[in-house]
Amino acid sequence: MLDILACPIDKHYPLELEEFKTFEDSDINEILIQEGILSCPNCNRFFPIIEEIPILLPDELRDKQKDIEFLKVWRERIPEKIIKYGNPWHL
Repeated sequence: MLDILACPIDKHYPLELEEFKTFEDSDINEILIQEGILSCPNCNRFFPIIEEIPILLPDELRDKQKDIEFLKVWRERIPEKIIKYGNPWHL
């Protein structure tokens, strides 16, 4: 799916991926990402992957509290540029 995803804000392609939690699905013989983060190197926006679903919403539809909690939980695994300068918010 990464081959078709672009930033919903500035349409930059490709997005960068950090995997935090994965599992192998033997039915389809692929590794699936349960938790992770996508980021746009162009506008520095991040998009969490939660329960295998990338949350690619525009800023005004995002839940700030949930995004901040996600950043705190995965702080040690998230690139510093997102922690310090990520859009629409950062720690």
